[in-house]
Amino acid sequence: MSQEEELTVLTLDKKPDFVETPYIRSLTTRAVDYIRAGYPVHFSGPAGTGKTTLAMHVAALLGKQVILIYGDDEFGSSDLIGGQTGYRSTKVIDNYIHSVLKQEESVSKQWVDNRLTTACKYGFTLIYDEFTRSRPEANNVLLSILEERLLEVPSARLGEGYLQVHPDFSAIFTSNPEEYAGVHKTQDALMDRMITIKLGHHDLETEVAITQTKSGLPWRQAKAIVGIVREFRALGVNNARPTIRACIMLGRIVAARRGTVAPGDPMFREVCHDVLNADCIKVTLEGQPVVVLERLDEIIEKCCLPTTKLVKIEGESDGKARPAAPRSQKRAKAAGEQGALHRGT
Repeated sequence: MSQEEELTVLTLDKKPDFVETPYIRSLTTRAVDYIRAGYPVHFSGPAGTGKTTLAMHVAALLGKQVILIYGDDEFGSSDLIGGQTGYRSTKVIDNYIHSVLKQEESVSKQWVDNRLTTACKYGFTLIYDEFTRSRPEANNVLLSILEERLLEVPSARLGEGYLQVHPDFSAIFTSNPEEYAGVHKTQDALMDRMITIKLGHHDLETEVAITQTKSGLPWRQAKAIVGIVREFRALGVNNARPTIRACIMLGRIVAARRGTVAPGDPMFREVCHDVLNADCIKVTLEGQPVVVLERLDEIIEKCCLPTTKLVKIEGESDGKARPAAPRSQKRAKAAGEQGALHRGT
């Protein structure tokens, strides 16, 4: 490989903080099986459902070097295949005869392979992230790659008309739904050549595990945060939002400030408002307009843990604080002591 090609190649290892629940393991196992059978895999779903993370994890499981491309509306086919970039100048000076000076100079265009050609040539794994953000005419070059295993290249590339795709080449695609801004409708012929795995939001177990792993919070606090986000998502305020990203944001902020996940913590309420504010618009509930922030406060009360106040218990020798007893327990204890006093008299 040339130096330019080496700069575009990634080596991915399995991340130690990647969360594998039964749901995630099922997705990755199926994807690896499809690729090893010779078919490209396409992860499709709303933003925040882990498409890119899954694609990179699957690529790491395949154990090959990776070429990463991000879809772009400005892409043309040359941005994927390559093109003539710059010039190569050659100058020859002949002074063999002392009294005669001869100079020859030639200038020629230089062909440079782009990332798709590099992946096809060396058998790397291609991750084409959000490929539907590129125009369909730019992605037409993929048709022959995925079916006939041939990459059509301009004759300017060393006079070749096509490049035989390496037998180890594999491809993973990701895309957002067509209703998202900047997403183009994909041609049916291309979709027919890949296996599409539809992704939605993760199940409760997976979202709690991801939030706990990414933030370092205890399981109960992570579960409370996920509960808030899932309840808020169920209102149907903003399509499929908020996503797992909101859970991770809340978890990391709480961990960073060593705060609590409790309705009695005013700072936690403000953090929830800030993180989820983008999804707060007026919605209707049973035909009546509802301000979502008010509903959010209700959700926090419903999902959060009660505030635990630590107090010093007299007579304790270890110097550690203990959770204060609930008022009901205090009243029962006081009533018992008073009854004992009456019995004693």
